[in-house]
Amino acid sequence: MSKIVPHLWYDKEAREAADFYVGVFEDSMITGGAILEDTPSGDAETLTIKLAGQDFMLISAGPYFRFNPSISLRVDCSSAEEVNGLWSKLSEGGSILMELDSYTFSARYGWCADKYGLSWQIMLVDGEIRQKITPTLMFVGEEYGRAEEAIAFYTEVFRDSKQGDMTRYGEGLEFDKPGTVMYASFSLEGMTFAAMDSGYAHEFQFNEAVSFIVNCENQEEIDYYWDRLSFVPEAEQCGWLKDKFGVSWQIVPSAMDEMMKTGDKEKIRRVTEAFLKMKKFDIAALEKAYEG
Repeated sequence: MSKIVPHLWYDKEAREAADFYVGVFEDSMITGGAILEDTPSGDAETLTIKLAGQDFMLISAGPYFRFNPSISLRVDCSSAEEVNGLWSKLSEGGSILMELDSYTFSARYGWCADKYGLSWQIMLVDGEIRQKITPTLMFVGEEYGRAEEAIAFYTEVFRDSKQGDMTRYGEGLEFDKPGTVMYASFSLEGMTFAAMDSGYAHEFQFNEAVSFIVNCENQEEIDYYWDRLSFVPEAEQCGWLKDKFGVSWQIVPSAMDEMMKTGDKEKIRRVTEAFLKMKKFDIAALEKAYEG
């Protein structure tokens, strides 16, 4: 599994959504799943999937968080026909944020929310496509104007990282301040992200509906990311944290994936019971619970 994995939170629809997305994208499949019993959300179902060859995780864990456009998934396409086909499938039953049309930055582009509320930007691009799906962070409200700061922070925290292109807003715009970020790219541990500022009066902000799992090889690595990323003590629970921009991360031992895929209900129950009591994960305690 990749070092960083986008995690999508659903009320009850994770399995249905996984089947839907796997049917939309080529080179996609469901790779695993588990039922976590007796969580604060009741019995929660987790699923690991690949979309266009990229790792994602989905969970059905109750109606606590809703998707919004603060984090969207941009899909780069090599032809207008591909854009049209993906748009038709992903927008059906959803809502339109930017109409499918020609824009200065792309000859064929649209932004929609699918029938589950997850936001997608479907975009025709020139040149080689190295990563099909790119998580995109939009800094709004109290976080407006912090995209550049966030990129600098993330690329300092993650060891294998780099900043990419950055385009800024110019003078004369009604809502966006000159110098704030119109578009920027950066990579963390081999995954490309995008970021932008938006000065419009959006009625949403970052939340736990979309988070990012960081798979760690040992306790030292868990401690490292936890200490540098966690900023909101009351948000610390079960390996989850919020950073200083409000983005949610899950700092998780890589071995957890295999623990959850064991198929042994008793082992999964013991591990679940152990991690529900934790804030930062303790690998030794999780392994002890797994072995019984």
